[in-house]
Amino acid sequence: MDLGLMGKSALVMASSKGLGKAIASKLAEEGVNVMLASRNEETLKAASDEIKTKTNGNVHYTVCDITSSASIKEVVEATVQAFGTVDILVNNAGGPPAGVFDNFDDDVWQKAFELNLLSYVRAIREVLPYMRKQGEGRILNTASSSIKQPIDGLILSNTFRTGIVGLAKSLAAELGKDKILINTLGPGRIGTDRLKELDQIIAGNQGKTMEEVRTSIEKTIPLGRYGLPEEFANMAVFLCSQANSYVTGQAFLVDGGMVRAL
Repeated sequence: MDLGLMGKSALVMASSKGLGKAIASKLAEEGVNVMLASRNEETLKAASDEIKTKTNGNVHYTVCDITSSASIKEVVEATVQAFGTVDILVNNAGGPPAGVFDNFDDDVWQKAFELNLLSYVRAIREVLPYMRKQGEGRILNTASSSIKQPIDGLILSNTFRTGIVGLAKSLAAELGKDKILINTLGPGRIGTDRLKELDQIIAGNQGKTMEEVRTSIEKTIPLGRYGLPEEFANMAVFLCSQANSYVTGQAFLVDGGMVRAL
């Protein structure tokens, strides 16, 4: 299948590691010009060098604090300066703190809102003029399996990740006339540093080893294992591609069948 991605330009947020890095790497493999963005320049440079070596792609990076509207504006401008436009935006952000309702005060709620929802709003706002000018675009918002089924002990994520779905569904209607497609993609148990962190918390709470936790959880996954970041990225790249010409406003999981919700 021709994905029609050769020569397109993508901005991938929070892409120095984890799912963002995996998506950026897969896009570069398909001939996309990729701008990486995250707060840590050292890890950004390392990710950029790795992806360039692996794909021989045109990969740039810009330090960006996605909780800052000014910083988001700067990374979009840097992408346009480097590549001429933004064809693809991949919104991505690290997860907020784990915990239950009684753990968090207003300050923590506000920071989670700015990280996991408002950053997406701001990035979309900045890229829309370029996508509208060229007459098309693709926006992908990464979220969590909690968009289909809340996860115990992750009330912040449960709240703001589902907000992403409402945002995308509303924007699909508003942006359809501009031929801008927007979708949401939620990972299940994908092997990233974030998942290791959550498994460590579960292990501590239950008095188990991380291996015991993983074995127990894998029994609940029909495919019997945690997913790979590359497997998540494969689906992300399709949704960002020209091969996807009629899917917008939808929310999908890449979870090995773990979530039973319809």
